[in-house]
Amino acid sequence: MKRVYGPVPSRRLGQSLGIDPIPLKTCNWNCVYCQLGRTVPLTNERQEYFPKREILAEVHTALCEHQPGEIDWVTFVGSGEPTLHSEIGWLIREVKSSTELPVAVISNGSLLYQADVRRALSQADVVLPSLDAGTAALYRQLNRPHPEVSYGRLVDGLVAFREEYSGKLWIEVMLMQGLNDTVTALEDIAAVLRSIEPDEIHINLPTRPPAETWVRPSSEEGLIRARAILGGISRVVHPIEGSFDLSGYTSIVEAIMAIITRHPMRQEELERTLARWTPGRVEEVLVSLEASGEAQVVERYGTRFWSAAPSLYPDEAHSLSAAPGQDRLHRSATKEVELKKHEEKGT
Repeated sequence: MKRVYGPVPSRRLGQSLGIDPIPLKTCNWNCVYCQLGRTVPLTNERQEYFPKREILAEVHTALCEHQPGEIDWVTFVGSGEPTLHSEIGWLIREVKSSTELPVAVISNGSLLYQADVRRALSQADVVLPSLDAGTAALYRQLNRPHPEVSYGRLVDGLVAFREEYSGKLWIEVMLMQGLNDTVTALEDIAAVLRSIEPDEIHINLPTRPPAETWVRPSSEEGLIRARAILGGISRVVHPIEGSFDLSGYTSIVEAIMAIITRHPMRQEELERTLARWTPGRVEEVLVSLEASGEAQVVERYGTRFWSAAPSLYPDEAHSLSAAPGQDRLHRSATKEVELKKHEEKGT
């Protein structure tokens, strides 16, 4: 599968050409809301998962195939955590030397405590890390991190990066009903954000299929509360409708898979895209997609989403994680003894 895809419509970056330098799903977090499903197993190993020169060659090809104005941003956004690719700094530098388009990195920010990761991302025009919790306990509940990426390291890394970075730092808060949209939870988040001093705070909602069935987007009341507590530099980032580019692939199924592996699509969204690229053949293509065995349909919020078959989404009967208000953590792919040691340190 190609490592470069799109451009796809982004809530914050217009038409974004995506660069995915890691395999599905390579991540050191196992977020309850992740649209790519659960992370099994968790990994915190940085390596060159795909050859950097092959990725760069794909970028060059994609840039040559699109006219000026068709791409707004070039965005590193992985099937997991893109900074786990050990050569992301080289890739950012080479992409910036190849185009005048701005470069963004969407990351969970967990590795910014490492100086080499901060140096790598400092070359980007904007970096968009996450901060969903204002305490270590809520961080473990929502983001379910690898034991090596503690809450203390997350916050320290964000603070250090802000001090060194001259580009735009936009921090994302994924707001979930009954989890981190209470007054207490939001005040805790706001206190940490004040120590980081980002340029903007983006309040997002889990509108695509969350890993866990019990995750719900915050209500309108929760959004109003979040804006009031997080302050004037915060804004709600609403979903947008846009154009998905399916050109440059050997088959329409391959083109769709390139999108939904990183960006699950609602049934109506996929049908609308196919109607543009394969007029009169929408039903035929959907049948082919299902028959390929590469895709799956996931139901959340009463909506059908198309995603990659390897992505792991539990149903109600097989959910291993705690429902809101309970104090259980999903511990798949981490050793219990490691997590206990991690918690005893209070990080």
